[in-house]
Amino acid sequence: MKAVLPALARPLLEPHLPGELDVAWFASPSEANAMITDADIAWVDMQPTELTATAIRAAGPRLKWVSTIYAGLDALPLDLIRARGATLTNGAGINAITVAEYAVMGVLVAAKRYDEVVRLADRHEWSRVAPGQLELFDTTALIVGMGAIGTLIAERLAAFGVTVTGVTRSGRDGTLTPDQWRARLGDFDWVVLAAPSTGETKTMFGAAELAAMKPSAWLINIARGDMIDQDALIETLKARRIAGAFLDPTDPEPLPADHPLWSAPNALITMHLSGRSQTKMLQRGRTLFLKNLKAFMAGEAMTNVVDLDLGY
Repeated sequence: MKAVLPALARPLLEPHLPGELDVAWFASPSEANAMITDADIAWVDMQPTELTATAIRAAGPRLKWVSTIYAGLDALPLDLIRARGATLTNGAGINAITVAEYAVMGVLVAAKRYDEVVRLADRHEWSRVAPGQLELFDTTALIVGMGAIGTLIAERLAAFGVTVTGVTRSGRDGTLTPDQWRARLGDFDWVVLAAPSTGETKTMFGAAELAAMKPSAWLINIARGDMIDQDALIETLKARRIAGAFLDPTDPEPLPADHPLWSAPNALITMHLSGRSQTKMLQRGRTLFLKNLKAFMAGEAMTNVVDLDLGY
């Protein structure tokens, strides 16, 4: 059985791999594309993720399992993986802590307007008035997507005294269902997008949703940029119909230097850094891969198996 694995992770993986596994270690996109043609197992994560997708498209009929440390799968060729009859496992949970921390940072930055504090410091100005004076205590948050990341965000916001309402597909544990949350948008001070990226979530947050928010509310997006109608958001921010938006992802990425979103009032953009603001991704990815490899070779159930029809 042959596996194609990243050379970057070789020191972490090699001592723990079974001897019967034939491993090819790739160090470049061209190597990944060549090595995957006769592989049974492929972990071919690369940046940008289009390189990963290209490598998977080069896979041959032997492919049985694709492993990725990424939670978001919108860039991967799910139809091809399905056609191959292969299993896909993702990295849901690997970056959940750091992304949740980043989302809470976004809420705190917006509440205290730390972005304005930094600009004052850059100008060497000593202000006696705090740019942001909002306390999180006794505010309300809606989290659209209560998976691994959304649940951790909810726990952390609750510790600040924020009343949190979640949205799930099933409405479990008192959460709102996809057909309920829009009618409640005006109830919340913070609207956090943490849902997986699928065909159903593209531009799910548009002009109508923005208009339904409180004028004092903030939109926090740590999911995918294409979940928001960016033209509608820019218009809303220019008209100051909401307080602002903290945007980790954007659409497109990288955001062109002349894109109007950069200069929209109260748009705080952080270049999709939430999942990279940590040092443990590779170690956690190693642990998950080895756990799944053991299960795969034993014919047992693996962790984080993706529903290729739903896309997560």
